[in-house]
Amino acid sequence: MIVAIASGKGGTGKTLLATGLAQVLAADGLATVHLLDCDVEEPNDHLFLSPTLTRKEEVSILVPKIDLARCTFCGRCAQVCTFHALAVVQKKVLTFPQLCHGCGSCARQCASGAISEEPMRMGQLEAGDAGKIHFAQGLMDVGQAMATPVIRRLKQWAIPREAEGDPLVLLDSPPGNACSVVETLRGSDFALLVTEPTPFGLHDLEIAVELARGELKLPVGVVVNRDGVGDHGVDDFCARAGVPILLRIPLDRRIAEAYSAGALWVDAIPEYREPLRRLYREVQAQIGGGQ
Repeated sequence: MIVAIASGKGGTGKTLLATGLAQVLAADGLATVHLLDCDVEEPNDHLFLSPTLTRKEEVSILVPKIDLARCTFCGRCAQVCTFHALAVVQKKVLTFPQLCHGCGSCARQCASGAISEEPMRMGQLEAGDAGKIHFAQGLMDVGQAMATPVIRRLKQWAIPREAEGDPLVLLDSPPGNACSVVETLRGSDFALLVTEPTPFGLHDLEIAVELARGELKLPVGVVVNRDGVGDHGVDDFCARAGVPILLRIPLDRRIAEAYSAGALWVDAIPEYREPLRRLYREVQAQIGGGQ
């Protein structure tokens, strides 16, 4: 079972939920938990879990290399590049590796064979264990513009194959609703959307629901963090849209204190462990019921 934990905006408590849920389910033996931190631009799950990292792998994509001696400057490569990573200007071919998605269309379409491909490093993957949690994260190199190739490779590298049983895979998504979030959500069984009861939280939740349920056809559920502040806009939207609110985490100073100290809130405040167990059972029911 693959559950993506996402949010329309940053700072809603996505990492709080992902690390807390992973810790409770793994420590209590309710599931074999694999937690993947897909926020490759700024991964921070490791700050709370302190994993022992034992595996690493470089992530790269293939970008075009032009042999000007063979090039006819026909411009076909630029025509087929959806991402505008090449431009042909008179007798010059300009390449923009930062825009390249590594699809290889330019090389396949080059009739003169003037385009080869060479690897360009995008980042690094790391994996290990944090107690009973199997942990992995992606780290995008400074200066790189695209998180999607790193996230895609992280999922291929760290999600167990079917032959390894039926573990619970938690994907801690980047914030927002951009391509990196789409890549994280794609292939999941359920989208758990974390929000806060404010106008900003509501605005981005509406977009996140449209993306996850409307575009990707995933069943969705909502976790309201800092419940008790703001207004009733999130509740009203969820009721109208038929989106279940599966958990409410109240505005609790003790959670903020544990979080600011780099401690796992579910260990510091054990009373929150049972609500997270119930959340897991609710997600299982939602997936099993095909909702």
